[in-house]
Amino acid sequence: MKNILITGAAGFLGSHLCDRFIAEGYRVIAMDNLITGDLKNIEHLFPLERFEFHNHDVSTFVHVPGDLDYILHFASPASPIDYLKIPIETLKVGSLGTLNLLGLAKEKNARILVASTSEVYGDPLVHPQNEEYYGNVSPIGPRGVYDEAKRFMESITMAYHRHHGLDTRIVRIFNTYGSRMRLNDGRVVPAFIGQALRGQDLTVFGDGSQTRSFTYIDDQVEGIYRLLMSDYVEPINIGNPEETTILEFAEEIISLTGTDQKIIFKPLPQDDPLQRQPDISRAKEILNWEPQVPRSEGLKRAYEYFQSLSEEELWQEHRDFIKNK
Repeated sequence: MKNILITGAAGFLGSHLCDRFIAEGYRVIAMDNLITGDLKNIEHLFPLERFEFHNHDVSTFVHVPGDLDYILHFASPASPIDYLKIPIETLKVGSLGTLNLLGLAKEKNARILVASTSEVYGDPLVHPQNEEYYGNVSPIGPRGVYDEAKRFMESITMAYHRHHGLDTRIVRIFNTYGSRMRLNDGRVVPAFIGQALRGQDLTVFGDGSQTRSFTYIDDQVEGIYRLLMSDYVEPINIGNPEETTILEFAEEIISLTGTDQKIIFKPLPQDDPLQRQPDISRAKEILNWEPQVPRSEGLKRAYEYFQSLSEEELWQEHRDFIKNK
């Protein structure tokens, strides 16, 4: 039986990765300090002998007894609301946390995959974005705490690969959505669906002409799995190249939910990217991967998940969001 450590395991993406590797027959060691994660995302795995959970901050140190075959480093705030509220923790988990896990991988002779992001491209001047593009990022802007943490993560990961011969992988994740997302974490899909379910107007920042490309969680997990099992060490974009404007997307959510909310406009946040679309040629060629779930189907599944939440859950997240603004 192979052993895998997954950090950020109680988060949206991390919890789905736990499910995948349990299904593949691994022993999963899950780690999360619960600063943005939630135990309810993984509580269904607690009775399993092949699953164990550690409430721990990887920015301090990381010790795992016994053998490790793989490490997935997904510990990090991933939404603007989170990383603007806890900027220091965001920088620390991307830098010190990555350093600690690279050291652990070296000690255990384990393969490590780190979760980077499309935000390394910043507000791109190249469209669509391929892995050769160096990005357009403000290191001192409010989003720099996340963008630069991920850029440092990539840099130190490649340094360990080149200097120590460490077996490394880097995934650049584009907007992903699905079950277990927090309704009010600031990301587009849960924000719009949450507003629709509560009967609120949908908030669009700027004039809505900025674009995003949305990947369903099942496709994202499959791409990450294939990358981990590949022999490719340089960054690979995993995302959906189907691009849409935020305004079009808001109208799509209103149509999906059958509501009649208005769309209201607010100022665009500083350094918010105006375009986001992955070039996935590398993923197609090397991993034989491309998205399989159409956005219409993925959104239907996501909507059904959010509909299943209780009224208390639906409004409690909103009250917490207002309280913490």
